[in-house]
Amino acid sequence: MIEMLRAGALTTVQDQGRPGWAHLGVPRSGALDPAALRLANRLAGNPEHAAGLEITLTGCVLRVTRAVTVALTGAPADVLVEQRSRTAGPGPAEVRPTGPRPGEVERRPGDVGRPLSLPAGAVLRIGPARVGVRTWLAVSGGITVEPVLGSRSTDTLSGLGPPPLRDGDRLPLGAPTGPPPPVDLTVTPPVPAEVSLAVRPGPRQDWFTPAALDLLHGSAYTVGSDSNRVGARLAGAALPRAVAGELPSEGLVLGAVQVPPDGQPLIFLADHPTTGGYPVIGVVDDVTALAQARPGTTVRFHGPERGPR
Repeated sequence: MIEMLRAGALTTVQDQGRPGWAHLGVPRSGALDPAALRLANRLAGNPEHAAGLEITLTGCVLRVTRAVTVALTGAPADVLVEQRSRTAGPGPAEVRPTGPRPGEVERRPGDVGRPLSLPAGAVLRIGPARVGVRTWLAVSGGITVEPVLGSRSTDTLSGLGPPPLRDGDRLPLGAPTGPPPPVDLTVTPPVPAEVSLAVRPGPRQDWFTPAALDLLHGSAYTVGSDSNRVGARLAGAALPRAVAGELPSEGLVLGAVQVPPDGQPLIFLADHPTTGGYPVIGVVDDVTALAQARPGTTVRFHGPERGPR
């Protein structure tokens, strides 16, 4: 069992999502960086599809009620383990131990990207992200909240899956399926200072002027403070329309670049709606980098054939 002592700004249960239900209006959801959660699961000795925690920006504090192996990936953060000492009690002066007395709290640091063993009753303190936005936590056995449509992921838009965690919540764990790997170091991609995204033409590209396409590929945008798991709202050069009016709602996919009436592009992420009525000028090939893009981060678009500048 996991006991949430401090849930932080936004901590959710995530796995690899629930693909295949868009025809019923259900988005994929799942970890914003699926590969990071898969790596955390491998480090903790779990199957890659096991559910873990996605921790946003401010960190969190939790207690485990049984001995577990945990692993963190994603944004770097300070990690601290607190546990009660089991050192034998004081004896004669000549054999008295030099370590903590029984019941005293021992503290030891942990690392993002390496397995970490926790005894029953230990408290895990995960600090704020030093750079980037999100850190993923896997626990041996995986988090076994009740699945919905084959996934344990929290969908912040539709409300499917468990709600975002609050202080005092308790999460069940499954039985461990294997030992953690003997890993000394994992190499993870650094959090980029600037995000470069390959974008392909969207279904409503003809609703925009040629100048809009030049602006999209030639301008620097910044991530807005109102971005979330649904989408990354960008601020920069407005994209002028060639066709006035609105269109009936039509299907949306992960990475769709929708343009509301103000001309500022919005990139849809894991919890995106499955339909929308604003024109889609393009579709981003891979939105993973946006999982770590803080407000103010620069975003540039390029064609898939050219590559980033």
